[in-house]
Amino acid sequence: MLSVRTLSNKNTAFAKIECSCHSENLLIITSLHPSIVRMATIVLGITGSIASYKAADLCSQLVKLGHTLHVVMTKSATEFITPLTLQVLSRNPVLISLEDEKQSWQPGHIHLADHADLLVVAPASANVLGNMAQGLAPDSLTSVYLATKAPVLVAPAMNGKMWEHPATQRNVSILKQDGVQFIGPESDGMLACGYKGAGRLWEVSGIVAEVVKLLNED
Repeated sequence: MLSVRTLSNKNTAFAKIECSCHSENLLIITSLHPSIVRMATIVLGITGSIASYKAADLCSQLVKLGHTLHVVMTKSATEFITPLTLQVLSRNPVLISLEDEKQSWQPGHIHLADHADLLVVAPASANVLGNMAQGLAPDSLTSVYLATKAPVLVAPAMNGKMWEHPATQRNVSILKQDGVQFIGPESDGMLACGYKGAGRLWEVSGIVAEVVKLLNED
Protein backbone atom coordinates (compact mmCIF):
# COMPACT_ATOMS: atom_id res chain seq x y z
CA MET A 1 0.00 0.00 0.00
CA LEU A 2 1.23 3.49 -0.81
CA SER A 3 0.45 6.77 0.89
CA VAL A 4 1.71 10.23 0.00
CA ARG A 5 1.76 13.26 2.29
CA THR A 6 3.17 16.73 1.71
CA LEU A 7 4.74 18.27 4.79
CA SER A 8 5.89 21.84 5.08
CA ASN A 9 6.98 24.57 7.45
CA LYS A 10 8.27 28.11 7.01
CA ASN A 11 11.59 27.10 5.49
CA THR A 12 11.09 23.77 3.81
CA ALA A 13 8.62 21.38 2.22
CA PHE A 14 8.99 17.78 1.19
CA ALA A 15 7.01 14.76 0.13
CA LYS A 16 6.85 11.75 2.41
CA ILE A 17 6.31 8.51 0.52
CA GLU A 18 5.42 5.42 2.51
CA CYS A 19 5.01 2.04 0.83
CA SER A 20 5.04 -1.55 1.97
CA CYS A 21 6.50 -3.84 -0.68
CA HIS A 22 4.55 -6.96 -1.54
CA SER A 23 7.53 -9.24 -0.96
CA GLU A 24 8.69 -7.66 2.29
CA ASN A 25 7.17 -6.98 5.68
CA LEU A 26 9.04 -3.70 5.85
CA LEU A 27 7.83 -0.14 5.60
CA ILE A 28 9.94 1.97 3.30
CA ILE A 29 9.94 5.67 4.16
CA THR A 30 11.64 8.14 1.86
CA SER A 31 11.76 11.86 2.48
CA LEU A 32 12.77 13.97 -0.48
CA HIS A 33 13.44 17.69 -0.56
CA PRO A 34 12.11 19.61 -3.62
CA SER A 35 15.66 20.32 -4.72
CA ILE A 36 16.12 16.54 -5.04
CA VAL A 37 12.70 15.49 -6.29
CA ARG A 38 12.28 15.94 -10.02
CA MET A 39 8.72 16.59 -11.10
CA ALA A 40 8.46 14.85 -14.44
CA THR A 41 6.24 14.39 -17.44
CA ILE A 42 5.28 10.71 -17.50
CA VAL A 43 3.51 8.86 -20.29
CA LEU A 44 1.58 5.89 -18.92
CA GLY A 45 0.80 3.22 -21.49
CA ILE A 46 -2.02 0.81 -20.70
CA THR A 47 -2.61 -2.38 -22.69
CA GLY A 48 -5.38 -4.98 -22.80
CA SER A 49 -5.15 -6.98 -19.58
CA ILE A 50 -7.41 -7.88 -16.69
CA ALA A 51 -4.85 -5.98 -14.61
CA SER A 52 -5.67 -2.76 -16.48
CA TYR A 53 -7.92 -1.61 -13.64
CA LYS A 54 -4.83 -1.29 -11.44
CA ALA A 55 -3.56 1.41 -13.78
CA ALA A 56 -6.12 3.76 -12.24
CA ASP A 57 -4.40 3.47 -8.87
CA LEU A 58 -0.98 3.88 -10.49
CA CYS A 59 -2.16 6.97 -12.34
CA SER A 60 -3.62 8.47 -9.17
CA GLN A 61 -0.48 7.87 -7.10
CA LEU A 62 1.84 9.41 -9.70
CA VAL A 63 -0.34 12.51 -9.98
CA LYS A 64 -0.36 12.82 -6.17
CA LEU A 65 3.43 12.90 -6.27
CA GLY A 66 3.18 16.00 -8.45
CA HIS A 67 4.04 14.52 -11.85
CA THR A 68 2.34 15.51 -15.10
CA LEU A 69 0.74 12.37 -16.44
CA HIS A 70 -0.46 11.56 -19.96
CA VAL A 71 -2.24 8.25 -20.57
CA VAL A 72 -2.04 6.32 -23.83
CA MET A 73 -4.30 3.27 -24.13
CA THR A 74 -4.49 0.49 -26.68
CA LYS A 75 -7.96 -0.18 -28.03
CA SER A 76 -8.14 -3.50 -26.17
CA ALA A 77 -7.32 -1.71 -22.89
CA THR A 78 -10.58 0.24 -23.19
CA GLU A 79 -12.43 -3.08 -22.84
CA PHE A 80 -11.17 -3.32 -19.26
CA ILE A 81 -11.17 0.30 -18.04
CA THR A 82 -12.81 3.41 -19.48
CA PRO A 83 -10.72 6.26 -20.91
CA LEU A 84 -12.87 8.73 -18.94
CA THR A 85 -11.63 7.23 -15.66
CA LEU A 86 -8.01 7.77 -16.69
CA GLN A 87 -8.78 11.24 -18.06
CA VAL A 88 -10.23 12.34 -14.72
CA LEU A 89 -7.38 10.82 -12.70
CA SER A 90 -4.59 12.12 -14.96
CA ARG A 91 -6.29 15.50 -15.57
CA ASN A 92 -5.32 15.22 -19.23
CA PRO A 93 -6.95 13.85 -22.40
CA VAL A 94 -6.36 10.16 -23.08
CA LEU A 95 -4.86 9.12 -26.41
CA ILE A 96 -6.21 5.86 -27.81
CA SER A 97 -6.08 5.76 -31.59
CA LEU A 98 -3.91 7.36 -34.24
CA GLU A 99 -7.22 8.45 -35.75
CA ASP A 100 -7.73 10.72 -32.71
CA GLU A 101 -4.82 12.89 -33.83
CA LYS A 102 -6.45 14.48 -36.89
CA GLN A 103 -7.34 17.70 -35.06
CA SER A 104 -3.72 18.88 -34.84
CA TRP A 105 -1.00 19.46 -37.42
CA GLN A 106 1.46 17.74 -35.08
CA PRO A 107 0.75 14.04 -34.34
CA GLY A 108 -0.17 13.61 -30.68
CA HIS A 109 2.07 10.60 -30.20
CA ILE A 110 5.09 12.57 -31.44
CA HIS A 111 4.32 15.44 -29.06
CA LEU A 112 4.07 13.03 -26.12
CA ALA A 113 7.23 11.20 -27.18
CA ASP A 114 9.19 14.47 -27.40
CA HIS A 115 8.08 15.76 -24.00
CA ALA A 116 8.16 12.54 -21.96
CA ASP A 117 10.73 12.20 -19.20
CA LEU A 118 9.68 8.59 -18.68
CA LEU A 119 7.47 6.08 -20.51
CA VAL A 120 5.80 3.52 -18.25
CA VAL A 121 3.86 0.62 -19.78
CA ALA A 122 1.73 -1.01 -17.10
CA PRO A 123 0.25 -3.47 -17.59
CA ALA A 124 2.11 -4.66 -20.67
CA SER A 125 0.55 -7.51 -22.64
CA ALA A 126 2.43 -10.15 -24.65
CA ASN A 127 1.08 -8.59 -27.84
CA VAL A 128 2.47 -5.14 -27.09
CA LEU A 129 5.81 -6.57 -25.94
CA GLY A 130 6.06 -8.32 -29.29
CA ASN A 131 5.28 -5.16 -31.23
CA MET A 132 7.79 -3.15 -29.23
CA ALA A 133 10.53 -5.76 -29.65
CA GLN A 134 10.00 -6.03 -33.40
CA GLY A 135 9.76 -2.29 -33.98
CA LEU A 136 6.11 -2.40 -35.03
CA ALA A 137 3.82 0.58 -34.40
CA PRO A 138 0.18 -0.35 -35.13
CA ASP A 139 -1.18 1.95 -32.41
CA SER A 140 -0.48 5.14 -30.50
CA LEU A 141 1.33 3.44 -27.62
CA THR A 142 3.88 1.59 -29.72
CA SER A 143 4.29 4.71 -31.86
CA VAL A 144 5.21 6.69 -28.72
CA TYR A 145 7.66 3.96 -27.76
CA LEU A 146 9.45 4.09 -31.11
CA ALA A 147 9.55 7.90 -31.16
CA THR A 148 10.67 8.69 -27.62
CA LYS A 149 14.21 9.08 -26.30
CA ALA A 150 12.97 8.82 -22.72
CA PRO A 151 13.76 5.85 -20.44
CA VAL A 152 11.17 3.08 -20.61
CA LEU A 153 9.83 1.01 -17.71
CA VAL A 154 7.66 -2.02 -18.47
CA ALA A 155 5.48 -3.97 -16.04
CA PRO A 156 4.21 -7.12 -17.78
CA ALA A 157 0.96 -8.89 -16.89
CA MET A 158 -0.32 -12.02 -18.61
CA ASN A 159 -1.03 -15.72 -18.25
CA GLY A 160 1.96 -17.60 -16.86
CA LYS A 161 2.27 -19.89 -19.88
CA MET A 162 2.29 -16.87 -22.18
CA TRP A 163 4.96 -15.19 -20.05
CA GLU A 164 7.17 -18.28 -20.03
CA HIS A 165 6.78 -18.98 -23.77
CA PRO A 166 10.11 -18.78 -25.64
CA ALA A 167 8.73 -16.13 -27.99
CA THR A 168 7.76 -13.84 -25.09
CA GLN A 169 11.08 -14.37 -23.36
CA ARG A 170 12.88 -13.66 -26.63
CA ASN A 171 10.99 -10.38 -26.97
CA VAL A 172 11.82 -9.45 -23.37
CA SER A 173 15.49 -10.19 -24.02
CA ILE A 174 15.47 -7.98 -27.13
CA LEU A 175 13.82 -5.12 -25.23
CA LYS A 176 16.33 -5.40 -22.38
CA GLN A 177 19.15 -5.21 -24.92
CA ASP A 178 17.49 -2.04 -26.24
CA GLY A 179 17.65 -0.51 -22.76
CA VAL A 180 14.07 -1.13 -21.61
CA GLN A 181 13.81 -1.78 -17.88
CA PHE A 182 11.38 -4.34 -16.46
CA ILE A 183 9.63 -4.70 -13.14
CA GLY A 184 7.86 -8.01 -12.58
CA PRO A 185 5.79 -9.90 -13.23
CA GLU A 186 5.36 -11.63 -9.90
CA SER A 187 6.91 -15.08 -9.95
CA ASP A 188 4.02 -16.82 -8.21
CA GLY A 189 0.37 -16.15 -7.46
CA MET A 190 -3.20 -16.86 -8.46
CA LEU A 191 -3.98 -15.48 -11.91
CA ALA A 192 -7.35 -14.24 -13.17
CA CYS A 193 -7.47 -17.14 -15.65
CA GLY A 194 -7.50 -19.61 -12.76
CA TYR A 195 -3.90 -20.76 -13.09
CA LYS A 196 -1.30 -20.38 -10.36
CA GLY A 197 2.16 -19.20 -11.31
CA ALA A 198 4.07 -16.29 -12.82
CA GLY A 199 2.43 -13.44 -14.66
CA ARG A 200 0.70 -11.15 -12.16
CA LEU A 201 1.31 -7.42 -12.43
CA TRP A 202 3.82 -6.12 -9.91
CA GLU A 203 2.15 -4.30 -7.05
CA VAL A 204 1.40 -0.64 -7.72
CA SER A 205 3.46 0.50 -4.72
CA GLY A 206 6.51 -1.23 -6.16
CA ILE A 207 5.98 0.30 -9.60
CA VAL A 208 5.67 3.78 -8.08
CA ALA A 209 8.85 3.25 -6.05
CA GLU A 210 10.69 2.18 -9.23
CA VAL A 211 9.42 5.27 -11.09
CA VAL A 212 10.73 7.53 -8.31
CA LYS A 213 14.07 5.72 -8.39
CA LEU A 214 14.43 6.02 -12.17
CA LEU A 215 13.55 9.71 -12.21
CA ASN A 216 16.05 10.46 -9.46
CA GLU A 217 18.78 8.55 -11.31
CA ASP A 218 18.23 10.48 -14.54
